[in-house]
Amino acid sequence: MTTDRTPRTRPTWTRQAAWQLCGATLQLTAVAVGLAALNRASISDVIHLLMVVACGIVGATIAAHRPENPVGWLALTGGLCFSLQEACGQYAAHGLVVDPGSLPFAAALAWPQNWLWVPGNLAVALIPVFFPDGRVLSPRWRPAIAVVVALGTVAMVTGALRPGANEQVSPVGAVNPLGVPGWQPIADVTAGGATLASGMLFLAAGGTVVWQARRAHGVHRQQVKWLGYAVAIAVGVVAARLVAGLTDDHPALWPYGSVFWDVAGGVSGTLILVAVGIAIRQHRLFDIDLLISRSAVFVTLSAAVGGAYVLVVGLLGAGFDASASLPVSFVAAAVATLIFAPLRHWLQRRINLLVYGERDDPYAVLARLGQRLEQTQDASAVLATSTATVREALQLSYVEIQTVDGRSYRLGVPPPDPVRLPLAANEPVGHLLLGPRTGEIALGAWELRLLRDLARHIGVAVQAVRALDQAQSLAADLQRSREHLVVAREEERRRLRRDLHDGLGPTLAGLTMRAEAAQELGPGEQTQRLLEEIVVDAQTAVADVRRLVNGLRPPALDTMDLVGALRSHIAAWPDDGPRVVFDAPATLPALSAAAEVAAYRIAVEALNNARRHAHADKVELRLRVTAGMLQLDVHDDGRGRRPGQPDGVGMHSMRERAEELGGSCVVASTPGAGTRVTATLLTGTKETDGPDPSAAG
Repeated sequence: MTTDRTPRTRPTWTRQAAWQLCGATLQLTAVAVGLAALNRASISDVIHLLMVVACGIVGATIAAHRPENPVGWLALTGGLCFSLQEACGQYAAHGLVVDPGSLPFAAALAWPQNWLWVPGNLAVALIPVFFPDGRVLSPRWRPAIAVVVALGTVAMVTGALRPGANEQVSPVGAVNPLGVPGWQPIADVTAGGATLASGMLFLAAGGTVVWQARRAHGVHRQQVKWLGYAVAIAVGVVAARLVAGLTDDHPALWPYGSVFWDVAGGVSGTLILVAVGIAIRQHRLFDIDLLISRSAVFVTLSAAVGGAYVLVVGLLGAGFDASASLPVSFVAAAVATLIFAPLRHWLQRRINLLVYGERDDPYAVLARLGQRLEQTQDASAVLATSTATVREALQLSYVEIQTVDGRSYRLGVPPPDPVRLPLAANEPVGHLLLGPRTGEIALGAWELRLLRDLARHIGVAVQAVRALDQAQSLAADLQRSREHLVVAREEERRRLRRDLHDGLGPTLAGLTMRAEAAQELGPGEQTQRLLEEIVVDAQTAVADVRRLVNGLRPPALDTMDLVGALRSHIAAWPDDGPRVVFDAPATLPALSAAAEVAAYRIAVEALNNARRHAHADKVELRLRVTAGMLQLDVHDDGRGRRPGQPDGVGMHSMRERAEELGGSCVVASTPGAGTRVTATLLTGTKETDGPDPSAAG
């Protein structure tokens, strides 16, 4: 694909050769125009030289900067052949016909004009085959090129020997000095075949370029738009010339003696070459979409106004005599203006809608976005709906929505440097990334204003999606917490059932049986032994009950507060354990039973870890209550934990106890520098837990 990157170095000789050929073409064209004026030629006779000048300039511009692209050299070849043919023909016509004997070598120069038109036509016909990047459209075109070149070669040879006056140069032609009598029919047939083949090649290649552009993107598509724009103008001019020729009083196919139509035809052909040069060298020089839009409006409106004018003139003219033609014309012009003034605005909006999307109607875009978001039930589809709406409304090449939480949705191929607009709804929620329309390099100020308005509405939608996601996440967390509580409750119930069934149940059953046996035996030594066994088993049962109750809640918390329970635990600390420094306020606010149990269990577990695993010499235990939060800090000077060492059951238990109450537990440890356990718990109130159970036994 052709790009705007130009290699830093170009062979000097190619640049010089290109501009020298261009200079030769312009000089020969100037000579031809001067001689044509001496030969009393009209503008219609030389207007085609405007296209010759375009061939020279456009060809040199392309060949000097892109010597590898044959389009430039083909245009130079065509321009040089046509200019040389015209200069030789006008020179020979003046020296042999207009003023015989006035110019030397006039007879010799009457020969090149008979065949130079063939390579000129062939070179111009091959331009679409290599447009725009210099490569053949397809390998299948090579046989067609070979056939056309072969027919052109034959036409050159036969044309060089064609007898009679040359018809390629106007207004008069000189006789071919090398003409062979009787050779004219053969030369005419080969010339017609070569002309037809060149024309078919030109049209087929041009049609193929347009057809392939349907699937093209980026620069290639924009280049074809330039060529298509110029060809459309040329086709329109040809159609208009044909209509004018068929409606005038002369039997000729084209308008006879009309300078206007001759100039229009020459200018339209020149525009094709100019468009080729712009497409290859400077396709971004102008906004081609804007040109197409304005031209379509102008042509359509002109045709409509012209038709209305003719209709009104015809209707009014039928009721007035010829002397009233001027007032009738004024009335017709006024009526046409009144009728089609609104049409111009409607037509411009329709064409802009086709080329630019709905940028001229921002309300419609905003309304469509809001309507589609209202119809979107799934929150995950909000990003896709917003992205599709923005791309559809402005026909952009790339649209992507990125949110701050890492979600994104995109359509199209991202450009190297997309436009980035922030999405916000009281806070930044993401970005809107945009690429210009295919073939354009940037977004206009009008599009950016509309896109900023869209970004504000999209930001609100994205914020709503994030809020919904957060709510769903919280609901999922809540559901998991409920499931965890249910599982924990069932596990505790299963443990209690197992302990009661396997421990306390058999003990009580045994007590019953022994009591019945003692009752049957009556007083005696054996009865005494049974009663002693009953006492022992009863004491064991009581111990089991106390063990079960203590497992549900530390007994120290039933007789004293958290501070007292911890002091009692520290007082019973083994003599071989580390020294414990306990720092706590004299009194704590009323804590919920759950907070007391969690804090007590975490503190005891941390102290046990410091003694069993850290081998610490000193442990500091601190309690604080701040802003309704109970803060527990246990810091030892032990050996710490190894990096990457997995957490044990005790660590998991501490974290779970804190998280169940909406708090947190953080364990920080450094090898050789000790371990710090920091737990933060919601204090709650005793009323939230209901009355505390009494200690058993």
